[in-house]
Amino acid sequence: MPSRIRHGVVEERQDIMHYSHVEAQTNGDNPTQAMNIEANYSKSFDDDGRLKRTGTFWTSSSHIITAVIGSGVLSLAWAVGQLGWVAGPVIMLLFALVILYTSNLLSECYRSGDPVTGPRSYTYMEAVKAHLGGQKVVLCGMIQYINLFGVAIGYTIAASVSMMAIKRSNCFHKSHGKDPCHMSSNGYMITFGIIEILFSQIPDFDQVWWLSIVAALMSFTYSFIGLILGIAETAENKVIKGSLTGISIGTITHAGTVTATQKLWRSFQALGAIAFAYSYSIILIEIQVYCQPLFAFVEKWSAQRWSKSDFVTAEYELPIPFYGVYHVNFFRVLWRTVFVIVTTIIAMLMPFFNDVVGLLGALGFWPLTVYFPIEMYMAQKKIKRWGSQWIGFQILSFGCLLISVVAAVGSVAGVVLDLKTYKPFKTSY
Repeated sequence: MPSRIRHGVVEERQDIMHYSHVEAQTNGDNPTQAMNIEANYSKSFDDDGRLKRTGTFWTSSSHIITAVIGSGVLSLAWAVGQLGWVAGPVIMLLFALVILYTSNLLSECYRSGDPVTGPRSYTYMEAVKAHLGGQKVVLCGMIQYINLFGVAIGYTIAASVSMMAIKRSNCFHKSHGKDPCHMSSNGYMITFGIIEILFSQIPDFDQVWWLSIVAALMSFTYSFIGLILGIAETAENKVIKGSLTGISIGTITHAGTVTATQKLWRSFQALGAIAFAYSYSIILIEIQVYCQPLFAFVEKWSAQRWSKSDFVTAEYELPIPFYGVYHVNFFRVLWRTVFVIVTTIIAMLMPFFNDVVGLLGALGFWPLTVYFPIEMYMAQKKIKRWGSQWIGFQILSFGCLLISVVAAVGSVAGVVLDLKTYKPFKTSY
């Protein structure tokens, strides 16, 4: 379990003190007893002196599946629709190969120094600090936390759009297609925000092992539902829609007629959407619930900054029936509630799912998925500048940088186009 901050002091788990206390009281003349204590210690702690993680292959896999088959999957169909049946699948495959390769590089940097016995890095930022240090740690933290903040907005939009799609589908069936079924997503965003506020207050949320298993099953479920509905729609129409080159110039959309310039922006934005769907490296080392690293950073920094403030550091016991004792921290309650409110309001102001997803993918793809893993790997392996391997890494990094730039440009252009027909808090679908 993670340490707890109380009155500005990080309280580590007391298990190691327990072992030290027992060892001090044992009879040193009894070698069998000493060996048993040492065996128990090695079973409970890793070679860094921390409690061993209790995760298994299945719980780890469920965490990964939940993160990868997340809201990014919802935008892949749109992305392929923009790029076409040729470029779409090819680009998805290329992204998969690049991220598989850079993820392997990142996993090689899990330990610093010796790759087998060196100290572990328990977060992405710890890995950057151990291998690169300096201002790159600050840069990494800024990008990672901004990305996590954006992901919270993206998931709020995704949840509301999904709930609204279900209600609109029911409306279409009831009216047999006669009712346009216009509705606003604001109510669904507010509902999702209220649920988020409650769940954000759960302590050690990342330790709820069954949560990701349930989420992984749900991710597979809606993916299969989407696949089955697509097959059923194709069978009913008796034709595979779409084109080899993507959306055609002159197509009428909710934002107007697609021009040649808009076709270019949409193609660029599709790259960002695919990149977001493959944003795996951000949780590869720490595998946590998405907002937890951001919560932990702010709360730890605040406890160190205002260590004498009871509002920030004190915890109070609140008995809850059928649960036990819940430890309340007023700063944690206020800060996490404000965070959810802010992300919900921004999502209501900019409910452009594909645009937001494309922008998030563009911002996070190159620095977190490509640049830092490559730089850390080269630092660990001491790869010399201007060698063949170094040149290859630079070509890969620069190519991915260009993809991020054009994806960001396309996503920003998409937001600008949507804002022309959007009225804050009033637009309906």
